[in-house]
Amino acid sequence: MTVTASKKKYLALSGGVGGAKLALGLSKQLAPQQLTLVANTADDFEHLGLSISPDLDTVMYTLAGLNNKEQGWGLAGESWNTMGALAGLGGETWFRLGDKDLATHLQRSTLLSSGESLSSVTRLLCQQLGIQHPIIPMSDDVVRTRVHTQNGELAFQQYFVREQCAPAVTGFHFDGIDTARPQQQLMDSLSSEDLAAIIICPSNPFVSVDPILALSGVREAMQNSAAPVIAVSPIVAGMAIKGPAAKMMAELGMPATAAEVARFYDGLIDGFVLDQSDLAMRSSIEDTGVRVHCGQTIMTTLQNRIDLAAEVLAFAETFNGKNNDNNIGDL
Repeated sequence: MTVTASKKKYLALSGGVGGAKLALGLSKQLAPQQLTLVANTADDFEHLGLSISPDLDTVMYTLAGLNNKEQGWGLAGESWNTMGALAGLGGETWFRLGDKDLATHLQRSTLLSSGESLSSVTRLLCQQLGIQHPIIPMSDDVVRTRVHTQNGELAFQQYFVREQCAPAVTGFHFDGIDTARPQQQLMDSLSSEDLAAIIICPSNPFVSVDPILALSGVREAMQNSAAPVIAVSPIVAGMAIKGPAAKMMAELGMPATAAEVARFYDGLIDGFVLDQSDLAMRSSIEDTGVRVHCGQTIMTTLQNRIDLAAEVLAFAETFNGKNNDNNIGDL
């Protein structure tokens, strides 16, 4: 399934479940030296004395083939003895940590407390899980998403897990973003002459992708890169395939459409991958100067993930660097 190794390199930005699906497909198409996966860490948090990185873990478990494929997150064959015992002691169990998953958080927390960086810890965990494609955090510094709701401000995991995304959203901000430094490998990849494309996976644009883009210098480096920036829509036929993106858009007064996602990335992207069910939106996106490819973006099987990755990479091949009028409009 892997494309013949070449000097061409690709950088993919990912959140959790949706992004991890395409990340897996890309890993089946590209050799490890060709692909770098950057995971959002703004929804990381400290819970029960442990450092938890939900998006990093979802990408990591997915590439290792260990994820719970039915729910998309967590580990397959998980047990919940610790959570049951904790409940019996009156502890907090709103964020459920499986027994096997706890080992990851224990090891991460131990290594971080010994002075290791999050990048170093992630690299060590990936090595132990047999993952060859590099997965890196967006930053080694602490950034935390805060969700503004009609019920007040909430930490992201409180909104997402404890409150089940029920409160109406009015906005977001990222604590620590002003001083956080982007991970060096991320910046090195963006400045590489061998970079063939930057791929924004189908993740929530507000809370999964925007924290990465908000890091100092990242958006500018993407805009200055000779490589095209291609986003894959997380919205299909007005719905988010996974997560609260469509609900957030409606509450923020935005149409819950793929076209609106493309507008959110205005000035940054050169290409946009649209699901075939949203073909009617193609012309309105192309009117903004962004080229569009229509395909099957719903990934219910491994083959779907591999096929979509192949389409995205083939679409990237049709660009001669950044967007220009000489390129063909579709595959």
